[in-house]
Amino acid sequence: MEPKEELGKLLLQNNLTISIAESCTGGLISKLITDVSGSSVYFQMGLVTYSNNAKIKILNVEKDIIEKYGAVSYQCAQAMVKGLKTISGSDICISTTGIAGPTGGTDKKPVGLVYCGFYIFDKIYIEEIFLKGNRDLIRKQTANFCLKYLIERIKDGKH
Repeated sequence: MEPKEELGKLLLQNNLTISIAESCTGGLISKLITDVSGSSVYFQMGLVTYSNNAKIKILNVEKDIIEKYGAVSYQCAQAMVKGLKTISGSDICISTTGIAGPTGGTDKKPVGLVYCGFYIFDKIYIEEIFLKGNRDLIRKQTANFCLKYLIERIKDGKH
């Protein structure tokens, strides 16, 4: 069973809803989740908040967070997932922000650096991951990481 199908099954079994706010993945996680027939039962919304302005206006990320830490940061991923929880009310929320490349990387924030935010009930988890590959591969790896992370959290009852 593919991760998108396994996650869908777990969401249904546990009567959970999910929403996604994506930056570097550009809607890929939402696409994977909605590839599964019947996903409208648990999938509430998918937002692509690619620009800083979208993060600020839609997810209510404070401008100061982006100015101080950057859009690709632990703090921004956290603010994104909190903002998504507020507007969606979903049981589970995911945010992604990172540098998929091939440009945009620096010594401190290289191509392949991604922050994934997870809001599972009343707990927030932020994961910093470093990925290798081209733009497409980094985005796919990020999406798969998020799906597998949630599968494990739900299976382990850590929600």
